[in-house]
Amino acid sequence: QVHLVESGGGLVQAGGSLRLSCATSGRTFSSYAMGWFRQAPGEEREFVASISRSGGSTTYADSVKGRFTISRDNAVKTVYLQMNSLKPEDTAVYYCAAQAFPFITTPTNWGQGTQVTVFS
Repeated sequence: QVHLVESGGGLVQAGGSLRLSCATSGRTFSSYAMGWFRQAPGEEREFVASISRSGGSTTYADSVKGRFTISRDNAVKTVYLQMNSLKPEDTAVYYCAAQAFPFITTPTNWGQGTQVTVFS
């Protein structure tokens, strides 16, 4: 099992940037594909980005492609989400997710979430 703790959320003006971090515990971080999902008020949770357990493959939702970058550092067992050119519609609780599989398909582990609020 892996325990996930997100950080880095906050309040930012449209056009600004934030970097989310997801620190993990356990000795098998490199066995997990990692992802970021988000949930806005009144909406269902949606996929944002994922990275394979090797770090060699990334995928993005169309709504964030070109603005967000997911990365991982297996040495410090952390996954990041760099968010640039933020828009008010990016406002949501962002969740880190993990799955013991080469790629994210159905996450089995979730963090508690971190709030991102973008104001215009």
